[in-house]
Amino acid sequence: MLSDHSDRPIGMFDSGFGGLTVARALIDLLPGEDLVYLGDTGRYPYGPRALSEVAGFAHQITEELVERRGVKLVVVACNTAAAAALDSLRDRFDVPIVGVIDPGVRALGQATRTGHVGVIGTVGTINSGAYQAAVAAVAPTAELVALACPGFVEFVERGEFDSEQVHVLATALLAPAREAKVDTLLLGCTHYPYLARTLSDVMGRDVVLVSSADETAFEVRRLMLDGGLARACPGETARGSTTVITTGDVNWFEELGRRLLGPELERAEHLYWD
Repeated sequence: MLSDHSDRPIGMFDSGFGGLTVARALIDLLPGEDLVYLGDTGRYPYGPRALSEVAGFAHQITEELVERRGVKLVVVACNTAAAAALDSLRDRFDVPIVGVIDPGVRALGQATRTGHVGVIGTVGTINSGAYQAAVAAVAPTAELVALACPGFVEFVERGEFDSEQVHVLATALLAPAREAKVDTLLLGCTHYPYLARTLSDVMGRDVVLVSSADETAFEVRRLMLDGGLARACPGETARGSTTVITTGDVNWFEELGRRLLGPELERAEHLYWD
């Protein structure tokens, strides 16, 4: 591992804006670290694509972050990409690779009171079986309802979080989870926390919504401390830089990204794939 490169940035990527939930958690937990975020909006959504195609995207992006941007650790802040490529990325690259699936499942297991749990994600993520396997390993007695939610990502990418159309779609897609009386629902896509108000309205206030963002940030901190990768900040007020890259429309990424991430997104740069 790159134990002598603590001053290098943390890299992370998603198909679009969803991973900014994880970026926000990382900035809040590790304010002295530099961050490079790549949103592959030129090719979103990943969910309907074949997992083999998504794996190719994930390797291309990780190569960009590790070999060109010099990051010391990569967060795969996209559930579909993690389901498709996490193991192969770890085999190929000599930096820690952190996914969002296992941290989220651990939080799910800790939050449930009844053992009746649900997970929602993209078609690709749910069909991969990654969450089903992770839940079975962490909470083998849990009764799991796993639901694909096509359309949610597209609403978030348009900046539409709590419209009547989103509510109607959520009511239809989440019906099996309500019928199963789940007490805890894992948001198995990093876009979905932006729909939390609508999802809570549909599921009921007694159902706990679990996001993997905070748990992933804690996992990153643990790995960096254990591996000697954490930056030694000169003072408590030292702030790291945030570099944001998009493969899609720069103006739209800056406009919506500032709403979602905050003032750390000063500008976005465009990346053209060869």
